[in-house]
Amino acid sequence: QMETLIFLMATRSLRYIAEELLRQGRSPTEGLAILQWAGQPQQQFWFGTLETYLKTPHFPDMAPAVVVIGAIAQKRYPLASLDLVFPEFLRISPSSMSPLYGKTILVTRAAAQASEFTQQLIAAGATVLEMPTLEIVPPSSWQPLDRALAELDTFDWLILTSHNAVTFFMKRLHSHGKDSRALAGLKIAVVGEKTAQTLSSYGLGADFTPREFVADALVVEFPEPVAGLRFLFPRVEKGGRPVLGEAFTAAGAEVVEVPAYNSCCPQTVDAQVLGALQAGQVDMVTFTSSKTVKHFCQLVGPQAAELLQNVQIASIGPQTSQTCRELLGRVDTEATEHTLEGLLQALLRIA
Repeated sequence: QMETLIFLMATRSLRYIAEELLRQGRSPTEGLAILQWAGQPQQQFWFGTLETYLKTPHFPDMAPAVVVIGAIAQKRYPLASLDLVFPEFLRISPSSMSPLYGKTILVTRAAAQASEFTQQLIAAGATVLEMPTLEIVPPSSWQPLDRALAELDTFDWLILTSHNAVTFFMKRLHSHGKDSRALAGLKIAVVGEKTAQTLSSYGLGADFTPREFVADALVVEFPEPVAGLRFLFPRVEKGGRPVLGEAFTAAGAEVVEVPAYNSCCPQTVDAQVLGALQAGQVDMVTFTSSKTVKHFCQLVGPQAAELLQNVQIASIGPQTSQTCRELLGRVDTEATEHTLEGLLQALLRIA
């Protein structure tokens, strides 16, 4: 018989597998190891035997996981120590081995958008404080977007550069009694993986996504000559960079920019979070746009740079980094890939 067995994606069938192995003569004391999310920050390991696994009632669902059965599964921990957490099994969380373990990280994303990143940081062992510096709201007027929606068939391309642009554009489209079929005659260009994922949730795919997750790359890498083409560009009402519209216009395109949403500075800041910052209890701060930097400075006042004197500053991309340098005097790390995952990796590099 084979000394070591490895099963992929088999946790939901594991009880049947263990019973069948015993029926075929494997020893009840044979080692069993379950490696959940192996290689990821949230990875966890369980070690035991075939017998102890079968005797453990209501064993938790551990998918996705790799299951190892055989003597090799007993090498790392002696069986006598396998009763530390729940009956006769050892659960090991490697978050304590993460470079972010024990770090307190300040997240400045909008409240409605912070949870995903917060959970990634917590899984990596960090303590997270949320200080939203953006509020995402409708534009001051829907009229420009409504006019554009009434003449969709006159446009060649729809440009979407953020999750918010997709969400507000599609909701407004639906409010007019239309759905994604109304975009059948349009090609769609998006910037960023998150934007593409949001678009996909509406049953739509992007016709073009630049390799780099920045608007500048959309201009440089655009797949066809733009002269004579008409572009619809739903965007943030105030504060966005004009580079994309200006570049396409200079190349002979007509760009209709319409406000689809706005991002404002919150009126207040959480007193406890501000107190932690003032008390020097924050190790790192993350900024995901130039506006998060500007609004952070607006919320905490002229002492912003001083408050971050001993705090490592992480930026999601070059424009955000530039604003950090202008208003805070420095940036300590910048995401190589301009996504939340890239920002997490940037934090891990300097932790």
